[in-house]
Amino acid sequence: MDVERVAEELYGLKPAEFVPARDRYVAEARKVKDTAAAKAVAALRRPALAAWAANLLARQKHQEAEQFLAVGETLREAHRTLDGEQLRSASRRRNQLVTALARTAAGLAKEAGQPVSDTVLHEIEQTLHGVLADQDVAEDWSRGRLVKVPEAAVGFGAVTPETAALARPSTAEPSPQGSRPEGKRKSDPGKKSAKEPGKSGPAEDARRRRELERARTTARDAEAEAGRRERELAEARDTRRAAAEKAEATAERVRGLEHELREARQAKQEAGAAATKAAKAVTAAERALREARRTAEQAVRALRDMERQPEP
Repeated sequence: MDVERVAEELYGLKPAEFVPARDRYVAEARKVKDTAAAKAVAALRRPALAAWAANLLARQKHQEAEQFLAVGETLREAHRTLDGEQLRSASRRRNQLVTALARTAAGLAKEAGQPVSDTVLHEIEQTLHGVLADQDVAEDWSRGRLVKVPEAAVGFGAVTPETAALARPSTAEPSPQGSRPEGKRKSDPGKKSAKEPGKSGPAEDARRRRELERARTTARDAEAEAGRRERELAEARDTRRAAAEKAEATAERVRGLEHELREARQAKQEAGAAATKAAKAVTAAERALREARRTAEQAVRALRDMERQPEP
């Protein structure tokens, strides 16, 4: 069995169709004694609804997916190097693309007969943020093989103009120690050398390095805080989803109980009517019985009277 072909087919199915189709392939592999394929196919996990919708995007919108992956590479590289210009530019594109592509994915899911709720739409956005932040997630998504919604992405904090300015590398290169511009006369030891405008000395370079390090520390702290907030948001969304599912289940149970109550009341009403009708029937039967007994007694007395009379 070609496990890769089977996986490609399975992850193109709707989540509700995944497990039955996978189990059929597992049974088929076991039937022909292909133990390795059976084990590999059985290990394939059904994708969550949001992950499946995001996979649709990668499978059906190749050009948009390639552009999105390129933005992710730019963002990850910018955060590694703390390139302020790239960070600001890629961050703007990130937010616009995530919103637009999440809606596109939701539209594709609807066309496939699986409309998604607002909660799932948020999870699609979270999935796409994960694609941008995590290389492994990006690879799985590019193949249309994501299984679950990734945890809230850490590492893409907000980029402020101050951070971007400090992150931008200095264009002034310090001269190597002891070197001097070619053709320049050696300064007179007895005279003070004035600092030329635009040139940075060792103290200035050290100050800029300290500022850059502080900026990096600030950026890392901001990223960590953003990560904490994103995790809190993910937990809140999970709680909201669980509460919504519980509320729906409770509402369904209430509807079922209300239906049973209506049926019970109807049965009670019908039973009451039947009991009333039966009571009337019993009363009528008792009256008829009494009448029949009186008639029978009268007939018996008449027969006795006739038997007492002498024959002619």
